[in-house]
This record gives sequence, structure tokens and C-alpha cells, in this order.
Amino acid sequence: MELGIYSFAETPLDPETGRQVGAPDRIRHLLEEIELADRVGLDVFGVGEHHRPDYAVSSPAVVLAAAAARTRRIRLTSAVSVLGSDDPVRVFQDFALLDLISEGRAEIMAGRGSFTESFPLFGQDLADYDEIFRDKLHLLLKLREEEQVDWPGTRHRAPIDHRGVYPRPLQDPIPVWLAVGGTPSSVARAAHLGLPMALAIIGGSPIRFAPLVDGYRTLATRAGHDPASLPVGINVHGFLAEDGDEARELAFPAFASTMDRIGRERGWPPTTRARFEAECGPNGPHFVGSPHEVTEKILRLHRVFGHDRMLIQLTVGPLPHEKVLRAIELLGEQVAPAVREGVAGERVG
Repeated sequence: MELGIYSFAETPLDPETGRQVGAPDRIRHLLEEIELADRVGLDVFGVGEHHRPDYAVSSPAVVLAAAAARTRRIRLTSAVSVLGSDDPVRVFQDFALLDLISEGRAEIMAGRGSFTESFPLFGQDLADYDEIFRDKLHLLLKLREEEQVDWPGTRHRAPIDHRGVYPRPLQDPIPVWLAVGGTPSSVARAAHLGLPMALAIIGGSPIRFAPLVDGYRTLATRAGHDPASLPVGINVHGFLAEDGDEARELAFPAFASTMDRIGRERGWPPTTRARFEAECGPNGPHFVGSPHEVTEKILRLHRVFGHDRMLIQLTVGPLPHEKVLRAIELLGEQVAPAVREGVAGERVG
């Protein structure tokens, strides 16, 4: 199983104005995190796209291209590219260029996104949210398949009349994952199109998502795809320290601050310490603890899902950079080898 990290490049906010502060340092730290993840042997690093003051990256491909020049092995993916408010031609070109810079390590994780600020920013009507994503995803996949593209157009995108789209990526095809948040229709779309699925589990019991993964594999088979060739990824929140209590003590203030801020926008109840501790427990969705605790929890989840990739968002909110670097070291040097050994043992057994 591949193990990695994803980040939204979270930034502090000025308490008086709500404006973004510290973006230069956060981008510099993010590149250091990716470089370290590569050095300690992690498999994947993902960077999210946002258009809000609390996150610093609006273009994952730009940051990942900078990271590509500083890394050698780790795969580099968006997490996610908000396809509905972007142009699929530009997304494809950006990631094709990233693929060339990284010598074949780029991936696109396409999704509708968990925030909607980009839609009015780029002149999209939120009433067309689902239709726009469907149309643009189909165009992205066509761009991946054909060098000379004919596209009839939709009411959201002008036609393309036998135009070449360049550069072409080194990988043929460049991987495109579909990110889903637990909506059955999104799972069905990934299965029907034969796309790898990245499932976000950030709340509730992870076990309740098992029918979605089973359904994805069943629907993919019915659509004529071999589910063994379609990886399943799980994306979660987490943090590590040498001691589990220390990890939870470090993670809680940043986690609570971030989730409460988003919760005020969406009507969620405030985060309590008791609930956070419960969600960090053996059956909860958060992977916060010591290397041993996180390893055991990943292997327990793998016995349920049989997934192929797991990405952990270590910085749900701003955290001390040196503590984040140490968490990356623990994940790469202690958790990843133990998980690989445990998964290999399950397969032999």
C-alpha cells in the first residue's frame, strides 16, 4: 500500500481583519515538507487548491513543479484540482508540464471541491455545479486520450475543433483520480468511468464507508472494468509524535480552530476535546497518535477496505513547522515500513 501526505497549505488569519498572514513562510515550509517526505521514503504528496484566506495554494501545479525540482522519487498530485471552476485544457497542460518536469511523477486528483469560492470568482453559476463538473471531467479524459481533440462543446464550454493540446505528458496516460466525499453518485461515476477513487473520510466511523468501496468495485465490474486495476485511496486527517498524548495535545488546538471556523460557515457544532479524543480512538476517523497507534489503525482499516493508497492531512490547521517535520519523519521512517510489512503479511496469509 502506498502511504503519503496531503496538505492545503493552511495559513494563520489576522484576528482583527481575517486577512491571510504568513503565506511566504507557509509555502517555503510546504516545499520543505515535500522534500522531507521524499527523503524518508513516502510514496505520494498531494496539494489542495483553494481560493480562501486560510489556505495559501490556489494552483497546486505551480507548487508541485517547484517540489519536483527538489525531489527524486515521490509522486506529486493535486488534492484536489477543482475542475468545475477551471478549464480542463489548462489543467491538462499544467499537469502534463509537471509530468515532464518530474520525469513521470505527476497525477491529477479531480474533484468538485469542498468549498465553492472559486465558482463566483471565475464566473460560474453554482446552480450548474454538478453539470459543469460532469462535462469538464469528460473533456479532461478526452484530452488525456487524444492529442488532436474534437469536442462538441456544452453550454459551459466552447467547442474544440480538431486542435492539438500540448505538451503531452511523459506518462501515457497520466493518472487521473476521482476524489469523492461519500456521495453514492460520485462513487458510481468513478466506477462507470474506470477511474481510481480517492475517498475522503474525515468524520464518522470509517466502517460505515465500506459499502461505498464495495459498491465501487461491483459497479466497476459491471461497467466492464477490472477492479483489480483500479486503485482505491483513503484520505484522512492525522498527526504523529513519539508519544500519542503529545500528538493529540499538539493537534487539537489547530484542528478545533480550523473545524470550528468552517463549522460556523456550515452550521456544525463546536469541536470538543472529548469528541476529538474519541475520533482519535481505534474506531474513529482521525489518525492522530504515536507511530505504533497510527500503524495499527492503518492496518485495521486496510483489513476492511483493502485499499491501495492512504494519504494523511497532517496540518488540518497551522502547527509548529518543526513538529510537522518530525511527524513526517515518523510517518516515513517508522509507520510506512511497518504498514508495508503488515500488508504484505496479510496477502501471504
